[in-house]
Amino acid sequence: MLGLKKINSNSVKKIVEVLRQGGVVVFPTETAYGLAADATNAKAVRRVFAIKERIKEKSLPLIAADLQMVEKYAVLSPLIKKLVKKYWPGSLTTVVPIRRGTDLARGTMLYSTIAIRVSAHPIARELSKRLGRPIVSTSANLSGQPACYSVRAAKKQLGDRPDGYLDAGVLPRRKPSRIVTEKDGEIVVLRF
Repeated sequence: MLGLKKINSNSVKKIVEVLRQGGVVVFPTETAYGLAADATNAKAVRRVFAIKERIKEKSLPLIAADLQMVEKYAVLSPLIKKLVKKYWPGSLTTVVPIRRGTDLARGTMLYSTIAIRVSAHPIARELSKRLGRPIVSTSANLSGQPACYSVRAAKKQLGDRPDGYLDAGVLPRRKPSRIVTEKDGEIVVLRF
């Protein structure tokens, strides 16, 4: 286990290396601490489900470095693209069709769609950017338990199961990201 790391250029580099090797890490987002894994690594994605004790019928949301990366993995309609250009980076997650031929791992998609966003937190975007692909980003807590706004709270729930913790201090308490999709040419809010 990499252990607890304060955020600096060297610790981010080490966390990205853990992700490249199929590891799972706790990291800060604009909403709460999350669990990250390489979204193209099936073994790492399975570990996220195990660490969270999450049922496999639910897919895991993703964070991408930028809009260009999102478009490598997803098909954005003109309406969704207009919306995300206004609200990204930010806590808006879109449920959109997967682009054919992507190498995303099972568990990141549901019915040929993915839930993806460009995070407002610079560390979340940097992890995806340095990895060169989307990261899984689900809350760093056991399923059904409260979201964690500090590494201490995440460690209390998850212990040594993740391969590392990236500590940004206590995060402000914010709602989870809003989730939207498009249906029949209209934006539908799935989670407000």
